[in-house]
Amino acid sequence: MTKLPRVVIVGFPNVGKSTLFNRILGQRKSLVHSDPGMTRDSLSAECVLGDRRFNLVDTGGLFGGADEPLSERVRAKALQEAAAADLVLFVLDGKRDIAPAEEELYFDLKRRGLPLLVVVNKVDSPVQEDSMTAEYYRLGEKDVHFVSAEHKINIDRLEEAIAAAMPAAGPVREGEEPLRIAIVGRTNVGKSSLVNRLAGEEKLIVSEIPGTTRDSTDTLLLRDGKPFVLVDTAGIRKIAAAEDSREKAGILRAKANIRRADVVCLVLDVGEFPTRQDARIAQLALDSGRPLVLALNKWDLVDKDAVRPDAVRERVFRKLGFVSYAPLLLVSARTGQRVVKILDTAEAVHRAASKRIETSKLNEFLGRTVKTHPPRLKSGAQGKLRYMTQKGVCPPTFILFLGARGRLTPTYEKHFLESLRREFGFEGTPLRLFVRTS
Repeated sequence: MTKLPRVVIVGFPNVGKSTLFNRILGQRKSLVHSDPGMTRDSLSAECVLGDRRFNLVDTGGLFGGADEPLSERVRAKALQEAAAADLVLFVLDGKRDIAPAEEELYFDLKRRGLPLLVVVNKVDSPVQEDSMTAEYYRLGEKDVHFVSAEHKINIDRLEEAIAAAMPAAGPVREGEEPLRIAIVGRTNVGKSSLVNRLAGEEKLIVSEIPGTTRDSTDTLLLRDGKPFVLVDTAGIRKIAAAEDSREKAGILRAKANIRRADVVCLVLDVGEFPTRQDARIAQLALDSGRPLVLALNKWDLVDKDAVRPDAVRERVFRKLGFVSYAPLLLVSARTGQRVVKILDTAEAVHRAASKRIETSKLNEFLGRTVKTHPPRLKSGAQGKLRYMTQKGVCPPTFILFLGARGRLTPTYEKHFLESLRREFGFEGTPLRLFVRTS
């Protein structure tokens, strides 16, 4: 996979970095919030402008507020991203003067020799631009870009400047699309730590503070030539329990990422599992139709002489029996134990969810199943199953034709799906069954 140039957006909180990121990208990928400090981890996405292709990176604010306990680490992460950039977009707020600390930061970036464009955001009219020109040109930049990311003013000129600073893209990359794995779970179960361990570096900020991750962040990695995108999400808990509206927005985004993922990895904490909230999140994964992997994290803390893995599995599926199709991995983000199996298992369950079975094989299976376990209707009568076919994949969806009016008992439907799963190897994926009368 060719390494793309990086365009990194930096600036103080609430200058509109995330809004600008979404505008250039052409989609609402980064969460935007009126309160400062919404973005903590860096968020990147591949962007195309004309014949130029690059990674666009949104960063956390470079100066935190009093209510931001992780401001120093957010600032360090943003500066680290800027140092590795091919182009830095230094964003200022056009509705106020340049703060002394912003001016100091600008000259610090210049001293580092970083190529940058000064972008003054929230400039909604030519009158406002004329009145603010002298304030921003005193930085010494020959070209200052006055834009409104929210209202799409002068964005085309900024995009032209970005494209001019990028090398020609060359041919479009060939190869398979990355497998998107949503890493979900309660707060403080170690989701970001798992992503960092798999990436081999501290891509994401980790702390003991609940709700450290607010927005969902993508981390692209390669394993044996296979691309994966790990989507680290905000800890999911009841909306009423969220600290503020920024955390609530992150929780809603995390739930949306479950529906958009190729595979969902639900992270559990070995110190407390499975909880009611774990069950709620597992239900979200089931309802989404996405294949599921369960990762029981912090396994290094367990006394191996006193705890048997099979007993742990029994305990997990006693409460999460409705997703008993999901493989369970006992992992440790701290030591790296079995963490890489998350990728292998995600691949396997995605293949299972994408599997199509020939109609002839399905009906051979149907004939054997009916003989060994005749179907029963809710009325108590014996049913007659005539024919079945596969309607779709992800999740595998089947239509079963019943030769009499009435409905199969839920017990029989469950038995039928479990038999179908064993017969064709549908491990890790929910199955959908529609019964019709013929």
